[in-house]
This record gives sequence, C-alpha cells and structure tokens, in this order.
Amino acid sequence: MPIRRLPPNLVNRIAAGEVVERPASAVKELVENALDAGGSRIEVQADGGGLTRILVADDGGGLPPHELPLAVERHATSKLSPGEDGDYDLLRILTLGFRGEALPSIGSVARLSITSRARGQADAHAIYVEAGAVGAVQPAAFPGPHGARVEVRDLFYATPARLKFMKSERSEALAITEELKRQAMAHEAVGFTLDLDGRRALRLPAEAEGPEGRLARLSAIMGREFSDNALPIDHEREGVRLSGFAGLPTYNRGNAAHQYLFVNGRPVRDRLLQGALRGAYADFLARDRHPLAALYLELDPDLVDVNVHPAKAEVRFRDPGLVRGLIVGGLRHALAAAGHRAATTVSLAALGGFRPHEAPPPAQGFSAWRQGGWTPAPRYGAPGYGAPAAAPQSIPGLSEISARAEPHGAVSGFAEPDTAAPVFDPVDYPLGAARAQVHETYIVAQTRDGMVIVDQHAAHERLVYERMKVEMAQGGVARQALLLPEVVELDPAEAERVCGRADELAALGLVVEPFGPGAVLVRETPALLGQTDVQGLVRDIADDLAENGQALALKERLEEVCGTMACHGSVRAGRRLTAPEMNALLRQMEATPHSGQCNHGRPTYVELKLADIERLFGRR
Repeated sequence: MPIRRLPPNLVNRIAAGEVVERPASAVKELVENALDAGGSRIEVQADGGGLTRILVADDGGGLPPHELPLAVERHATSKLSPGEDGDYDLLRILTLGFRGEALPSIGSVARLSITSRARGQADAHAIYVEAGAVGAVQPAAFPGPHGARVEVRDLFYATPARLKFMKSERSEALAITEELKRQAMAHEAVGFTLDLDGRRALRLPAEAEGPEGRLARLSAIMGREFSDNALPIDHEREGVRLSGFAGLPTYNRGNAAHQYLFVNGRPVRDRLLQGALRGAYADFLARDRHPLAALYLELDPDLVDVNVHPAKAEVRFRDPGLVRGLIVGGLRHALAAAGHRAATTVSLAALGGFRPHEAPPPAQGFSAWRQGGWTPAPRYGAPGYGAPAAAPQSIPGLSEISARAEPHGAVSGFAEPDTAAPVFDPVDYPLGAARAQVHETYIVAQTRDGMVIVDQHAAHERLVYERMKVEMAQGGVARQALLLPEVVELDPAEAERVCGRADELAALGLVVEPFGPGAVLVRETPALLGQTDVQGLVRDIADDLAENGQALALKERLEEVCGTMACHGSVRAGRRLTAPEMNALLRQMEATPHSGQCNHGRPTYVELKLADIERLFGRR
C-alpha cells in the first residue's frame, strides 16, 4: 500500500482522539488556557454532560483579532519562545499548555466559537470553527472589559463513532466536576464557578495565596472536616520543595480517590504518589484503607518532563528517588509531629451515637450502674479506685510510672484515696486525669475542657508496637539462616532490581544474591517471620520494587508480625486497671508518637468537648 499524506482536517481529528478523550478533557484544556492567560475568575458551563454545550469564560488578557486565526491553527502557541540560539527548549515549560493542539483539535470534532477582547482594546471579535472549517474573524459583543469566552457545541458530532463510547450524561458531568476541582485545588487564588444544565454545581471564591488560603480551598472541595484533621507539610531537599496537607491516619477512606499531587501548579496522576503515601502510612493503616492528601511539588522545570503524555496528565522526574524520599520523609515528619492527635470525626461520630433515654426506675438506681460495669472514681482528684480482690499483675511499660502506688483491695462503693499515689491534675495533661474504668475496657479521663474515653487495649498495643520498632531499629533485624538456600526464579529485570537492593534487604533481615540470569538465591530470612513462603515474599518484593521503587512487602510483613506480637503482649480488654496504671497509660500515650491510632488505623481514644456534652443535655 502506498504512503499517503493525510489531509489537515483528518490529522486534527486524529489528534483530537488523543487530546480530547471526553468532555472533561476539553474542559481541562480550555481551563488551562484561561489560567495561562492570567484569569482570576473562571466560569464553566456544561449542558448534557458537556456533549451538548461547554462554555469557559475568563477575565484574562484576551486575544487581539489578528491572533484569533492563529489560535485555531494546529501547533500555533504563545507559550513557547525561542532562545538566543533560535531553538525552543521543551525542558523548561513554564505554562500549563504549550503544544497548541487543544483548540484546533476541539474545532475539528465540534462547533467551536471564540469571542475575545484583548486588554486595552475597545472592540471584541469572534471566530467560528465547524468540523475543522475555519470562518472569518468578525466583530462581536463581549460582556467584560477583557478576557475570552470559548464555547463548544455538539462535541464529537463530526466523529459519530466516538459518541458511542461516551458514558452517561451524569458520569460525564461528574468527570467535569472532578476536573474543575483539581484545577481549583492547584490555583487557590483563582475563583471558579461551574453550572451543570443551568444549576450551580460549584462555587469557589478566590482565596489568598499561601497555606491558609490553600487549606480553605481544600476544605471547600474535600469537606470541612479535612481542615480539622489535616497536617501541614513544608519540606525542601536539594531544590525540590514539598508543601500541602495530609490527613491524620484515623481520618481515612476506602479508596485512593482523595489523593492529589500537583507539580509546579499542574494536577498530575502519578503512581509515585500512591507508593509514597502507602510507604509513609504503612504503620498506621490497614491495606484496604487510604489516607487523604493534597501535595504540591515545586521544582526547577529542568528537573521534570511534562511532555510525556498526550493530555499532560503524567510527568517524569529526573530523580524520582529524590522526590519519593522527600514525600515519604515529609509525611512521616508531619505524622510524628501530630503525636497522639486523633481525627475529630471520631468524636463527632461518638456524639452522634448519643440519644436521650429515660432514667432507670428508682428500684434499679445506682446498683444497676455498678452491675453494668461502671467503676466510679473515689472523688475529684483522688487516684484510688475499687479493685478486684486479687491484685492485678503489673503491666509491662506502665510499672515505672505507677510503681509508687499500691492497688487497693476490693471496696464496696467508693474507695478511699491513696495518698501514696501520684495525683494528676487534668489541667496539666492533654489527655487529662483518669477518673474511671468502664466495662474493664475503656478508661474515662477528665481533661481541661472535656473528657476522653480510651480503649485500653488499642492504646497499649500501639505503645508496645512503637517500643518494638525502636528496639528493632537499634538492634537490627535478627536473621535466621536457611538450611538449604532457596532459589527464586524471576524475570531478568526483576532479579536485577532485587539484587540491586541487596544491602537494603539485608538491613531488613533478608540476604539475597544473584544466581545466574533471572534467578535470586536467598540465604537468610528475618527471624521474626519464622517459617515463611520465601518464593512468595521475594516475588512480592520484586513487584513492589517495580511499582513503588521500595521493598514495602518485606517491611509490611515485619510490621505485621510486630503488630501481632504487640497485640498479644498488650493489656487486654476485660482487665481491671488501678488508677496509677490508667494514668501511666495516659502519660505514655502523650509521650509516644502515633498513639492516637492503633496499628490498624482505628482510634485509640475519643475526645468529647464540654461544650458538646452540654449541648447534649440542652445546657447550650
């Protein structure tokens, strides 16, 4: 078959198949043009899921009439300028768009009109494109002093086959909404509005530039609860700056839909972010739970290539290891700084569970409470509590603080205060002073402005786990030699990746070495794992290295074993604690990072503010 030169209109339709995949793709390209033009207010309207009509209006610099024909010409752009040598540098992209493909691609498959008034000009002009046919520039009316209005009607009418692959109008409208939210998160100083089929779906006023304005914009999009449970992040390493906000581990979701990455103001989707978040939160969340995060990377344009995807949705970093390490390090630093803090949604859920009930009959009275498991405190400020006849055994890790206090014997009613035990004032400590133990499982403590309910098993499990991690880091991971070294067959590239991380794996207790092409020899495994599936472990590590650049599988298995050991070594539910032991647990929680959640991401305590409690009883 002979080679043919394709006509320009067909070339544009082929390009449109890459650039304009769906209505949301057209909105993305048009909004990026508005941002590049310096717009401070961007209005988007979409009818019929964007297939019937799309309008994007901005108050940017606008286009003079002589540039309108160039704007709809393929590979014509104002965003690239030649250097002193006359060459164009595609490695220093400073704008969101740069290829000059969006408008001609959209115009080749739809009815496109552009109306604009350039800054400083009195008259406005418009140009029309229909299925690739470009009309003449003509005068037009324009509502504002300057800016542009781009209207797209009957998207894909010139390529009917593409319409068969569109989803429902509702799905397309949701995709448009999600795209505009991502752009709004990246540019908090710009106001955005979105109307779907004549109804206002999104209104985001411009916020002040900086962390406070950015958090306000994120809260408006991700929910008000995000600002209450977000940890600020601001780190820099080797010229790469990471900023943004990440949610507390106890504030999580069942999918990764609320994880956002922005590179130099550009929303991108990158597996690097998911792997980094998984690595940073590995200690705090179960595998089926995902944190919320909006992270912003700022780096020299020379260090990132944005010209690797037709829709510019992906980027390639010159040093991905540096970027990943910065993200993981920044997140871990923020999580460590959070200390014992837990999500406010836990308290809100607890308050929502309270319902007014009728008082018990007088015949039941106080004794019914005692039978239900309530052990009252002796009096305000007194540390003594009723205890079982047999004194409880000491709890590892709590004996240091509670050593001065001897448990009381069983007492009917209120116990006498123990003058030898330390007295904790609730004003002096974030988690307050222990007042009671409920159902031999939950510790009730009084704080300065409310109360705290602690799950004693989950809290002590976290404390034991953190202590085990410290001991493992200080003494290294103990290894056990295999009687017969095991050979694991892998793809040659996978085997090379695994052997390339041999030193890192050895620090985690796994000793590997190359065994010919496409094979790895395992000589030692971590002693913590006991009898383990070596073949499956190494293959999981190879998959992790390919996907995330780090051997998360081995770390997670070690942490899972430590978590299991911590679970069995911690104080169990149903164990009666003395007041000194309860206060000792609270003090250790305050001093231990990440003690606000157990190893599975569940909260270890719930805090109820006094104002909320008063509202429950109608006092406010």
